[in-house]
Amino acid sequence: MSTDSVQCAADKIARVCAAPCGLVALWQDASDVVAGVVPYFWTPCWFTVDPLSLLMTSHYHFGMDEFPNEWLAAEYYEDDVQSVPDVMRSATGISTLHDATDGDPSQSPRWRRNRTLGGDQELIVRLRTRSGETWGALSLYRDEGMPRFTDTEKSFLREISPILAGGARRALLYGQAEEPEYSDSPGLLVLDHNWDVESATPGVDRWMADLPGGKWDRGELPAAVIALAGRVLRSAEDRDHVGEVALSRVLSRSGAWLVLHGACLASTDHQRIAVIVEPAHPSRLYPLLMSAYGLTEREREVTAMVLQGASTSQISAALSVSAYTVQKHLESIFDKTGVRSRRDLVGKVFFHHYEPRFRDNEKRTLADRPLRGGPWPADRRRRTGQ
Repeated sequence: MSTDSVQCAADKIARVCAAPCGLVALWQDASDVVAGVVPYFWTPCWFTVDPLSLLMTSHYHFGMDEFPNEWLAAEYYEDDVQSVPDVMRSATGISTLHDATDGDPSQSPRWRRNRTLGGDQELIVRLRTRSGETWGALSLYRDEGMPRFTDTEKSFLREISPILAGGARRALLYGQAEEPEYSDSPGLLVLDHNWDVESATPGVDRWMADLPGGKWDRGELPAAVIALAGRVLRSAEDRDHVGEVALSRVLSRSGAWLVLHGACLASTDHQRIAVIVEPAHPSRLYPLLMSAYGLTEREREVTAMVLQGASTSQISAALSVSAYTVQKHLESIFDKTGVRSRRDLVGKVFFHHYEPRFRDNEKRTLADRPLRGGPWPADRRRRTGQ
């Protein structure tokens, strides 16, 4: 495939990821584009993860409505040469089963499972934004007789990985705006070519009213939205920034930081601008660990790093404490959570707080409802929707 064709495919991915759409629609459109550059067997498997814990929150594998229980357990408990969690925690963020086994995957339990569906080769690539947040992974397969994944194909997947990661994040935000789950769920605003409000999700009013420099109750857009829309239009006219999403961080009237995402829509003859507003808060993992296990703030930080695959020395350096102190924290964490090892800790947090989300998202996919990110809500009373 020519260099121009590969670049054209990357541009298509950028446009697909910029438009506000549901996660399943994003994966379907992206799969078609990827197939033109990296041929694969049957269908890809797309995953989303909570960026703070790197634990899986959803999968989309056309033809596999439910991920087998034993396969999901293997991702977190099995000792094998390759797994989705391991690739997401790795230095390179990409791995093939044949490379990991020096060309002989026959001893890998993962390879034997893949063979039951006709797959022989497997490539996993991490979806991480340029700012360093991991939002998912993509698995591609090839059946027996197909050529090995090439360096050119791997290079293409690395190039589009940050774009897909950003697209996954916005698709999850769009789903939350369309069907809010929390009182602070994001809001979506679409402006027409005259910069008039074409549509807005129910939750957007509170965010618009909280943004400074406007009179939303009188139909006047906040200054931050106007500035962001202007940046979006300028980017749309620049061929070097196809599908680029503008970001802005704004201090609200109430004193909370808000993040605005802006993208240009090209589905009609006239340009339209989509703006997503969300609170600038971290993952919901931290309060979950505090409430479910009674972990201290420092134990919570250590646990989050263990979930991400950090070693004792890495935790020690990041938190500016001794390795001995890290070990004492781990002993307390193991005692409070009822586990004996790091692997058991990761497995327990996943199966108690993320597997319910993972399974609920399978049901949502079948019902054509928005998919969710993050752990399963610890307090069901806080939820405003199912």
